[in-house]
Amino acid sequence: MVEKAVLDKKQPYKKSFKVAHTLEGLASLLNFIREVENVSGGRPPIVLESTGHYHTPVVQFFEDIGYLLIIVNPLISYRAKSSSLRKVKTDVIDARHLCKLYYKEDLEPYKQRGIQLLNLRNLTRQHENITGLFVQTKLQFQATLDQVFP
Repeated sequence: MVEKAVLDKKQPYKKSFKVAHTLEGLASLLNFIREVENVSGGRPPIVLESTGHYHTPVVQFFEDIGYLLIIVNPLISYRAKSSSLRKVKTDVIDARHLCKLYYKEDLEPYKQRGIQLLNLRNLTRQHENITGLFVQTKLQFQATLDQVFP
């Protein structure tokens, strides 16, 4: 995970750095964010890209402390990155693109999903997988029938 702090639209605060996905890494990130708070005079929002289940511990850590979180859909951030002329992919450039996206777009704060919604999402994914297997099996059976009974 790469961290980048921007005080104003074009004024980065210090250099980007990597943060370990551990409690110690998150604690060092929290220390850095508190340093940014002291410099800026306010509590900054935390903008991060949704990365499957990998961003969940980070979200939980900062949500428990009471920070405003903005989670960007990877498709939206990819679309914003693809508008640039050069196709360069590094974590530092991705962090810079997220900063630009935050200032350009009207991004909504993160809302915690209820357990029913998460269960419904998992059930829907399982249903889609089972339906796909059913269709595939049916097609294979039809192909076998066509070979046995031409």
